[in-house]
Amino acid sequence: MKTVPIAGHDADYTRHAISGSATGLRRITPAMLPAEATAERFAGGDITPGQALAALKAAAPRLGISPRMIHAIDWLFRFTQPQDWQPGARPIVWPSSSMQAAELGVTETQARRINRHLVELGLIVMRDSPNAKRYGRRDARGRIVEGYGFDLSPIGARIEEFRAAAEAYRAERASIARLRRRATIARNSLRQTWQTYHEQRIEDPALPTLRAAAEAASAGLRGIDAADALAIAVERLETTARTARQALEMALAYGSSAGSDSVEMSGRPDKNVRHTTSTTENLNPPDTVLASNECTSGQRQGTEQNNEKRTDRGSVMKIRPDELIRIAPRLKPYLRRASPSWPEIVDAADWLRHDLGISKPLWGDACLTMGREQAAIAVAIVSTKPVEHFRTTPGGYFNGMVAKAREGALHLDRTIWSFRTGGARYPRTRISPNDTGYP
Repeated sequence: MKTVPIAGHDADYTRHAISGSATGLRRITPAMLPAEATAERFAGGDITPGQALAALKAAAPRLGISPRMIHAIDWLFRFTQPQDWQPGARPIVWPSSSMQAAELGVTETQARRINRHLVELGLIVMRDSPNAKRYGRRDARGRIVEGYGFDLSPIGARIEEFRAAAEAYRAERASIARLRRRATIARNSLRQTWQTYHEQRIEDPALPTLRAAAEAASAGLRGIDAADALAIAVERLETTARTARQALEMALAYGSSAGSDSVEMSGRPDKNVRHTTSTTENLNPPDTVLASNECTSGQRQGTEQNNEKRTDRGSVMKIRPDELIRIAPRLKPYLRRASPSWPEIVDAADWLRHDLGISKPLWGDACLTMGREQAAIAVAIVSTKPVEHFRTTPGGYFNGMVAKAREGALHLDRTIWSFRTGGARYPRTRISPNDTGYP
């Protein structure tokens, strides 16, 4: 068979094409092939370039398309016209490589990489001319007669996919926003819980574990931007917040009991309680909710633990109100007169116990266990101790006193006698006979 020689430019191009190394021919990767099939599905219709581009931009975050790629597509859409998207037409644009590189602020090599990636994303198809040049022409009505360059048909073919992805993305972002709000509420709940623990000076052995769990749950939210994963993390944080709140409620309700295994109010009972009161009788009231009311003046009288008769200004445990003020001058700012009655002493002790960090539930428990006046005397005695005297806190020391009173091992009368005989010194601050100092 006789071959016919091919001459000139056509001969060179044919030889390179057959060998697979033609100058200017585009390298095709497997990831680029699906874009061709997608482009074939485009048939045009009731669609505008603005609608196609808007659908793509809305779906881009959901599809993982970077802003850099969207910027490149946006620039290509500058060259397309509405009639290019009608039935029977094809949206092809043909800006030069030098113009594209200059407009995008990249080199021509970088521009080629961007174009290849756009094809791999299934957004464009490259339509090459026989000489691998980009060019095109339109007729008098502006319709493309011939065009080689960037075919935007895949975007038109995928517009419904983009719209669905955009809607799913909006729904997911709304779900994520709701989950973020729930996380904020849970964090605020935890902050309130920790603040209450601090203000009430509650020492709960479980508190470090609760705080560590809360910190871990909160840290687990960082970097999560998927609704499903975020929901699991938020539920974990909310569970931790509920557990912490339940622990706080238990502490406030039951923590003042010395027998509590989980929570102790106002610090752990101080075992180093060396004074204490006359033997007391545990009332074991059926309704502990009324404990704090037992110490409110004008309400029910506490049980008389020492069974001695007295008036409101008489002696309790052989001590009168004026002598108690001399022993514990920190009661003075809460009294209205220099010769108070015992109900007024009890009210002053209720104010003073707050300064000492003695919780309200523990104060109520003390009133039920010792009686109102003896509880006030115990608070007054605690107020005479220097800070270094306590192994834990004043509240913990007072808790230890209540525990001993419950066991019948607290003898406040001995402590009072120690003050009188010089075994315990009166505080340096005393009430001057000429200085009432009362409001």
